[in-house]
Amino acid sequence: MLLQLLSIAGSILGFVFLTLSIASGLYYISEVVEEHTQATKRFLKKTIYAIVVLHILLVPLDGFPVKKTLFSVASYAIYFRNLKTFPFVSLTDPIFLLSVLCVLINHYLWFQHFNAAPVVPPQFRYDPHYVPPRRATFAEVASFFGICVWFVPFALFVSLSAGDYVLPTARDDVGGLASKDHSSEREPRLRRRAVGLVRMLINGLRDTVLDFTQGGRRGRMGSLDTGLGTA
Repeated sequence: MLLQLLSIAGSILGFVFLTLSIASGLYYISEVVEEHTQATKRFLKKTIYAIVVLHILLVPLDGFPVKKTLFSVASYAIYFRNLKTFPFVSLTDPIFLLSVLCVLINHYLWFQHFNAAPVVPPQFRYDPHYVPPRRATFAEVASFFGICVWFVPFALFVSLSAGDYVLPTARDDVGGLASKDHSSEREPRLRRRAVGLVRMLINGLRDTVLDFTQGGRRGRMGSLDTGLGTA
């Protein structure tokens, strides 16, 4: 009985530590991408080209369905449109919303393809010597989904940023004054700063947890102070 409880507690702790490790890794990757925006953009472009070529080669070499392949290629064309304003993105942008929809549909179509049972022709249904078509192994399916379905959308999600407008720094202000022939007054302009979506989500979740815990602590302290005051 105690061993089973230890097993449950160990599984919960392992899941928590794994989640924190993934969140920390995504946070670090998001910071690296913000510092190397142009290099990330070039990498994503070349990756999209390479995966489109892989999709096309899988049709004659492995007999992949043409319609599903064409939809995947069209999806990558939509993913490519997100690079026009890279790394900034609006969560209400039609291209971004269409990209999210394409990810879901693309995943469903290929999952249906690999999960479908092989069709045996009627003339070979009772033939003991008939060899059914080879089914992809788990490693092959996982590799295909990881590289050809999930990699680019996941990389875009980590790389894209929400635009945040901030006041220019003192150095930017001085440089602007020098370029305007030392004008006496210059109204400060807002400049755009990249804020990673992953960092925004993690920071928001962290702030929510802190507000919840600190709010409960303040509530307990307030009730304690009230009790002391009435006493």
